[in-house]
Amino acid sequence: KTIFWLGSSVTYGASSGGESMADFIARKHGAVCIKEAVSGTTLADLNGESYVARLDAYLASEERAEQVDAFVCQLSTNDKGNPGGFGEVTGEDVRDPAAFDRATTFGAMEYIIATVRETWDCPIWFYTNPPMGDENYGTMVEALERIADKWDIGIIDLYRDTDFNDLTEEEYALCMSDSIHPSKAGYREWWLPKFEEALLAGLA
Repeated sequence: KTIFWLGSSVTYGASSGGESMADFIARKHGAVCIKEAVSGTTLADLNGESYVARLDAYLASEERAEQVDAFVCQLSTNDKGNPGGFGEVTGEDVRDPAAFDRATTFGAMEYIIATVRETWDCPIWFYTNPPMGDENYGTMVEALERIADKWDIGIIDLYRDTDFNDLTEEEYALCMSDSIHPSKAGYREWWLPKFEEALLAGLA
């Protein structure tokens, strides 16, 4: 299977030597994982390194994959610092990629979904970070749930999964380098099984 991963530092593996669950899935399952991840970037299209800008650039490039089997996008923690730029979730009838305000977080999310569906028509997942004590990120998760319902996409939900987050202090210290970034052990032992569960079921 070919899986396209779009994200920032967590998808890249910033605290894990550049390795994340995407790299572990590639090695363990023989998948082709295209990892488009740049640390510090936002979903909202505010500069040339945003999720939107990088997806558009990839789709316009000669390296573009003709088809992918799955698309996985990170709900970027970098957007939580600009709640005034979250924007709105659009109505059920708004489906054209050109209709979304890509400079907002929620508009960028819908643009990405609409563009990927139009381009590859493959299963789409967004994934969330575990809780980090940030109310703005909680607002983003709530919006993602509405967007996922509208577009019928999957959520690999590390934010609301109470069983997943039931770690001791010692386990958490092993798995997370800080409140946002997993360690290599965290990706391999804690995050990887959740991604395998979703992707293996969705791509069966």
